[in-house]
Amino acid sequence: MIRGSPNTSDPEAPRTSEKITGESVAPVSLETLPTPALVLDRTRLDRNVQRLAGRLAGFGVRLRPHLKTSKSVDVARRLYPDAPGPITVSTLAEAEYFASHGFHDITYAVGLAPGKAERALRLRAQSVDLKLVLDTVEQAQALGAAAAGTGVEAAAMIEIDCDGHRGGLVPGDPAIGDVAAALAGAGVMVAGVLTHAGESYGLRTPDALAEAAEAERAAAVAAAEQLRALGHACPIVSVGSTPTAHFALNLDAVTEMRAGVYMFFDLVMHGVGVCRLDDIAVSVLATVIGRKPEKGWILIDAGWMALSRDRGTGSQPVDQRYGLVCDLQGRPYTDLLVSEASQEHGILAIRAGSGEALPDLPVGARVRILPNHACATAAQHEGYNVVSGASDVVEAFWPRMRGW
Repeated sequence: MIRGSPNTSDPEAPRTSEKITGESVAPVSLETLPTPALVLDRTRLDRNVQRLAGRLAGFGVRLRPHLKTSKSVDVARRLYPDAPGPITVSTLAEAEYFASHGFHDITYAVGLAPGKAERALRLRAQSVDLKLVLDTVEQAQALGAAAAGTGVEAAAMIEIDCDGHRGGLVPGDPAIGDVAAALAGAGVMVAGVLTHAGESYGLRTPDALAEAAEAERAAAVAAAEQLRALGHACPIVSVGSTPTAHFALNLDAVTEMRAGVYMFFDLVMHGVGVCRLDDIAVSVLATVIGRKPEKGWILIDAGWMALSRDRGTGSQPVDQRYGLVCDLQGRPYTDLLVSEASQEHGILAIRAGSGEALPDLPVGARVRILPNHACATAAQHEGYNVVSGASDVVEAFWPRMRGW
């Protein structure tokens, strides 16, 4: 493991250091953890998980969490403490990883590359209910050809375009029926329809987000009704994005909601209006390595290799540059940002136009950086150093999986 984050055989066990003699020493803390390091506040994580689960329970809609953000079975166990439940993934490597940990109801919510069909079917052969996503006759035929003669029944969902954000077919397009017919003709189960309101990330008000959620719902339901009129059962009507999951007012005829970054949240979601700053559960721990008071700079040992190059707040009314700076307890300094980032250096500076003074952070001081995009920042690290609330004791290390 890199960045001073050794693995442990029991990810729930307190993480301690031991001398060769076996004599116990102080637990690892944020004061001593080698930096840069990824920190996860378990208290905030659990609160975020409970918030959305409670909201959707009121609609009677199943939540299918997207684990592309966390990529960690330890995080998944916070979602399902009793037994594995339905999940969404973004890579086949994720599907294989979570299947190996007992998660057998999985939607792979990225359009199927024909060359990946055989690999996907190997999971189906292992009694994993893996549902694939596609939106062309060519993909349907490739999946059917890969399944032919294997004795494995493939299952696929047709991707629906609800807002022009990415792939999928528009409700009413005859191609929806063509794809379904190609699937059925090739012996592939038409499992349902799936859509994602990606344009919601560019919205700012509750009313606009509620409208996006309704457009998402209406598109998926219309496509499902189109398929049923053609004789396809279409049992699953799947919608989802973190903003629409939190602002939907009507989920009639929807069977499941997908969302992922809601577990951690980030500065983009804060800018959209989905969360507060103190809901953001992940941060990057960094150490002050220099000062340039004549320039209004503080230098830290976390650059874009630790924070990522994501500048998702750059198009929002409040640009957070490369991240918002907090003290060791996760409390934001007013208007202190990572203003610039090179590979292994970050520059802290006060937001342009602010009247705040640069805080007195000496060399060796520790700070935590709230990320623009939790998915991108977490992807830079091998795992999570887990703390609870204001405690600086690292109680566990939760590894992340990587790859495709």
